[in-house]
Amino acid sequence: MFKIIKKRYLAPNIYLMDVEVPRVARAANPGQFVIVKMDEKGERIPLTICDYDKTAGTVTIVFQTMGSSTKRMALMEEGEYFDDFVGPLGRPSEFVEEDIEELKKKKIMFVAGGVGAAPVYPQVKWLHERGIDADAIVGCKSKDYLLLEEEMKNATRDFYIATDDGTYGYRGFVTDLLKDLIEKEGKKYDVVVAIGPMIMMKFITKLTNNYGIKTIVSMNPVMVDGTGMCGGCRLTVDGKTKFACVDGPEFDGGLVDFDEAMRRSAQYKSEEGRAEIRRQEKEEGHVCNLGLEGNK
Repeated sequence: MFKIIKKRYLAPNIYLMDVEVPRVARAANPGQFVIVKMDEKGERIPLTICDYDKTAGTVTIVFQTMGSSTKRMALMEEGEYFDDFVGPLGRPSEFVEEDIEELKKKKIMFVAGGVGAAPVYPQVKWLHERGIDADAIVGCKSKDYLLLEEEMKNATRDFYIATDDGTYGYRGFVTDLLKDLIEKEGKKYDVVVAIGPMIMMKFITKLTNNYGIKTIVSMNPVMVDGTGMCGGCRLTVDGKTKFACVDGPEFDGGLVDFDEAMRRSAQYKSEEGRAEIRRQEKEEGHVCNLGLEGNK
């Protein structure tokens, strides 16, 4: 049993929770995810790690209510318990493996869309704690949906906000803001990390390809077991089959087949599509329960 230490409302239908999980907290790194279950019969819900405190033994998760399970999760309060909290899963951000002195030479930009701010935050925080201040853009529908503003400001060098309706910061999409920063303000970047809706990551990658900037994306489609056994998060990277849960979730965006990934993701939204995926997985020897909400 894993106790909810803190619960915080972030934006409409978006919540933050700190959960007491000492073993997971000690092993966690930026870029990884966990799978939670509210009770014995509950669905397995994969969520990216937003933060962790190795001393306090807590892991922070952020989730958006999308279906019945996450809506029920939003009703849980401080002092209540998750039945299961498994992790950390997936591979850490590639920055964790790099030489710190080499990292300090790089100009890095993070671009987050919507709840993508949650997985971006632990990465910029990790870099900031090691004397590396990256830039960041966070985009959302309106000011009401902006997540982790103060936390992001404190962990970045230059922090930019883009809203679709212009209620806060730059009016427009994150792609347009990034283009303006590069072309009009002369910003130069060695690496861009984009995390958010798949369509956003696709167009950020198309944009950065024009400037020869390496772009890392975090592929968080529906994941079930988190071990690569089910094949639910299969995608094509550089012409090869990869699984986001074990080979990622981060990949070189320039090598990802986004069109295939988006078609596959869209299939999960209808019963007919899920049935077709089950048929495909059965033919290929995978066993996959597609009744999972997952990250969107």
